[in-house]
Amino acid sequence: MSGASREALAAARESLTALTDNTSVDAKVLADELSAVTALLDREVSLRRVLTDPAQDGEAKAQLVARVLGEQVGGATVDLVSGMVRSRWSAPRHFVDAVEELADSAELVAAERDGSLEDVEDELFRFSRTVSSAPELRAALAGSSAGAQAKTQLVHSLLGGRAKPATERLVTRLVTHPRGRSLEGGLDALSKLAAERRDRSVAIVTSAVPLSDGQKQRLGDVLARLYGRRMHLNLDVDPEVLGGIAVRIGDEVINGSIAERLGEAQRRIAR
Repeated sequence: MSGASREALAAARESLTALTDNTSVDAKVLADELSAVTALLDREVSLRRVLTDPAQDGEAKAQLVARVLGEQVGGATVDLVSGMVRSRWSAPRHFVDAVEELADSAELVAAERDGSLEDVEDELFRFSRTVSSAPELRAALAGSSAGAQAKTQLVHSLLGGRAKPATERLVTRLVTHPRGRSLEGGLDALSKLAAERRDRSVAIVTSAVPLSDGQKQRLGDVLARLYGRRMHLNLDVDPEVLGGIAVRIGDEVINGSIAERLGEAQRRIAR
């Protein structure tokens, strides 16, 4: 997002936090309603253009939101979206992306309230790894041949009773309304959003064998000191690393695996 949209998104996040700090607000209902608003804005191109038109008065746009959404969603959702349209957005797409992010964040707030946020974060990561290693499953969830109902049923068969309800809802929304994203990219974004909700960064750690609890604790402590913030470790096992570990934090990779060192030696020999 460009500068204007980044500022608008930051303001929207603050508004959501202020709203959900009030425990009388049902975060799950808010998530469902914001998801419905996202779907509406995706369908109605002219509506999202009007709501993000910088030439239109902000208060007039807020009133339009109240007229369009007032009978479909609750007052909290109307107030939140009305505040968003008063901000300046660089592109209509950014506005819709922001509404979707707030829907996912509200779902994570609900998980935090019922004590399942950490489990949701871990389940999203594990599901992402499952999808990556199963091409047929990925095709069924991400392909265009199956409709939304079939994908919803497939997600339920995979996660229903095996994962937290919030995890199932988040994955279902992603596969039924991908909005141009890859399945892996969408799952990664959800994992990062969950980590941010817990005020921690995500470090994806790949090792040849599972790490012990002591090793995980020490690695987490080292990374926290290096980056100045807590780290959540998403652990993956890959025998091909041959030993050591590889750590990815965002776009940065810290690779201490034997395979990487052997590869570097081979590259030097080949020069």
